[in-house]
Amino acid sequence: MIDLLKIIKDAREQRENFVIATILKKSGSAPRSEGAKMIIKQDLTVEGTIGGGLVEAMVIRAAAKVHRDKYFQIEEFILNSKDEVSQRMACGGDLKILLEYIDWCDPRNQAFYGEIIQLIENKTDFVTITKISQTSEENGSLEKWVCTETGFFGSESDEVRGLVKEIRENFYQLKHQECFLEKDGFYVETFFNNENVCIIGCGHIGKVLAELCKLVGFYVTVVDDREEFANVQRFNTVDEVMVIPAFENIEDYVKIDQYSFVVIVTRGHSDDKVVLAQMLQTEAKYIGMIGSKNKRNHVYQALLEDGFSFSDLERVHSPIGLNIFADIPEEIAVSIVAEMIQVRRQPN
Repeated sequence: MIDLLKIIKDAREQRENFVIATILKKSGSAPRSEGAKMIIKQDLTVEGTIGGGLVEAMVIRAAAKVHRDKYFQIEEFILNSKDEVSQRMACGGDLKILLEYIDWCDPRNQAFYGEIIQLIENKTDFVTITKISQTSEENGSLEKWVCTETGFFGSESDEVRGLVKEIRENFYQLKHQECFLEKDGFYVETFFNNENVCIIGCGHIGKVLAELCKLVGFYVTVVDDREEFANVQRFNTVDEVMVIPAFENIEDYVKIDQYSFVVIVTRGHSDDKVVLAQMLQTEAKYIGMIGSKNKRNHVYQALLEDGFSFSDLERVHSPIGLNIFADIPEEIAVSIVAEMIQVRRQPN
């Protein structure tokens, strides 16, 4: 979303209206998670993605109607096992998507986006609240608020006052929480300067690496398909320990975004390939995969045969870590964390 806000800032300055599509709710194996956004311009070109494929094509088609009618719309899409997609309004389905028409002649849009652009430029953590209506309204706009730890932007009302109080009291507990849709129809999105590391593979290097990542200030999640390795007894200093049934569909369990550092230290080539293929489809800030050059080349060749490009693979740090001639797990972990710090401290 942060990258899209740069586009929104330019659009605001140029008074270029657009439709923004947001995933409100997902279930099953839908390709993107809650909060994923895509901008559809008046010529139906897009910025960002909500997963590609047929769903995205249908959202663009729905956005054309929103551009014409100039009001918001909620669409639901049902993805079946044959990769076909059906569409219906409201209730039920695998993806619930909000399409909003952003008209810069509306002073509420100017004020709302001006506020959050300023907060992002100042690197201030904040939460947005949107009142989701199930029916389109005459003025075509949704009511929105912005909440920081100590500040509030938007019209005061009894219906939002209790939610704002709860957000303020639990502000930093929301830091690593997904966007969520309240039962009362409030959609809450979190915008924190998060830096999290997801370590996929809980062997010897994964254990030492997790401890070191925690020491240098990352929010640390470890993931494995073996409970005897991934458990809180072995990883008693990290933030989250996850045992998953298999390495497919990792994003069903872990949120990976533009702040995420991903380290792939699984136990074999096939698992590395499965995980790396998924991570290359995320916005992760850092992707590292352990192994020799021969192992890396074997995985890369398989991914190229699956349709990935050389530019995709250029995102990967492999062999992982700075070259300090590391040998034992503790030294390898130091080299990996040093490389992650190097990426973390690079100016944007």
